[in-house]
Amino acid sequence: MNPLYTLAVWCPDWPVVAASAEAALPPHVPAAVIGSGEVVACSAVARAEGVRRGMRRRAAQGQCPELVVFDYDEVRDARLFEPVAVAVEELAPGIEVVRPGLVVVAAQGPVGYYKSAEQAAERLVDQVAVSVGVEAQVGFADGLFAATLAAHRGLIVPPGGTSEFLAPLGVHELDQPAEHRADRAELVDLLRRLGLRTLGAFAAIPERDVATRFGRAAVLAHRLAAGMEERPRSRRRPPPELSVTRRLDPPIDRVDAAAFAAKGLAERLHTGLADRGLACTRLGIRATTENGEELHRVWRCADPLTPQGIADRVRWQLDGWLTRAHLNRAGLTAVIHLLRLDPEEVVDATVLQLGLWPGAGQDQGEAAERAARAMVHVQGLLGPDAVLTPVLGGGRGPVERVRLVPWGDERTPAADPDQPWPGQLPAPSPATVFSEPEPVALLDESGADVVVTGYAELVVQPHRIVHAGRTRQVVAWSGPWPVDERWWDEETAMRGARLQVLGTASDGEELAFLLIRAGGKWAVEGVYD
Repeated sequence: MNPLYTLAVWCPDWPVVAASAEAALPPHVPAAVIGSGEVVACSAVARAEGVRRGMRRRAAQGQCPELVVFDYDEVRDARLFEPVAVAVEELAPGIEVVRPGLVVVAAQGPVGYYKSAEQAAERLVDQVAVSVGVEAQVGFADGLFAATLAAHRGLIVPPGGTSEFLAPLGVHELDQPAEHRADRAELVDLLRRLGLRTLGAFAAIPERDVATRFGRAAVLAHRLAAGMEERPRSRRRPPPELSVTRRLDPPIDRVDAAAFAAKGLAERLHTGLADRGLACTRLGIRATTENGEELHRVWRCADPLTPQGIADRVRWQLDGWLTRAHLNRAGLTAVIHLLRLDPEEVVDATVLQLGLWPGAGQDQGEAAERAARAMVHVQGLLGPDAVLTPVLGGGRGPVERVRLVPWGDERTPAADPDQPWPGQLPAPSPATVFSEPEPVALLDESGADVVVTGYAELVVQPHRIVHAGRTRQVVAWSGPWPVDERWWDEETAMRGARLQVLGTASDGEELAFLLIRAGGKWAVEGVYD
């Protein structure tokens, strides 16, 4: 599946822009934001004086003595970015905040409305400049990663041209400083030492070789370099009951109260998702005022959100709404009294899952990581389909409910398990399910075939079952149940009956079978342990 054609709006040097705006610093004064003793971001004026990202504070001040230094503050960045997000959303509804300084939205709507990508980009740049007074750049490309790089350059990459756009770019683009991913920095350094200096050179290596040599994290980066999404778009849609709501009493109108509310609600959301083995990658935040006004914002994250990550984004967003309300910019006429978090998109929480064995702790996580590397290594040697993971979905029979997906791919069921499935096989399900039902003989006392009528009734009682060359005495059975599936499609329609049979071998071993009779023959669909 090709990545979604995406529009990205990027505000250059946003940490410096936000810090300077809060301090009312004139634009001609060089400024930099420092985090952990290093330059996180600097203004264009500071860059002209020789200041660069990653410089130590003392070196930057030595390069530019008049440099004004601000401490890195994610809360400030998020709070002051809210007016930018509002300005973009006025022209392009449905935006997602990736991080302060960057929002994305599906390009189809704006391009269709403004007749072209060029006109949409021009309108968005003007909108941000007029409404907020800051500079913005717009980029179009297939997928979030490529669209972000296109926005850094103010380019419109046509659909299908992402691979050509990415090919000449340096591999350092995989390590975006704003994402704070140490594994990417190590990978980029290694690729450079191996002579792979462009994204095209890295993408040209077969994925199998990347998996064998570098592991799963590098495979995800390799997908980006090749113009694909890091994760497939087909992700699980969470059921509505996973959303969490809190009525705020008293209502909140202060940032410290917002932080307290965010923490408790984030814990509830994360716990509810973790109980189902899920983690959130797109978080919807909704707030309602006492007068019924509603606010909504979606935050996107590359990695599954931890409880602290959820709480941070809720706190940032509430801070932005409350600050704008205090400045009379949001049109709010009352304080916030209802807060709701919606997991807009979820993935399997394999990286956050607790250890299986009590007391395993960190050792279990390390063992899981080693096992994951081994799985990827096997895939590198034998191909992606060499290691498969079963996923249980919706359906009536046991075979159609199980889908095998390659290790590392999104574990999305073939059909929604929460939908009603009339005629579904009752619990418990067979422990062993055959991808293709195996032939079996179900005989009566005289050795004749046991027949089922058109009304799903046994003509005679079953006496013996012969499977895989072994004969068992039938001691109990249940059913049969009629099977009448896909009657509207002549090619895939199936009419028959299912029967559960318990057989005992000569050595006393008992085994339960799930049988199906279709086309005048018996077959085994599954075996119960």
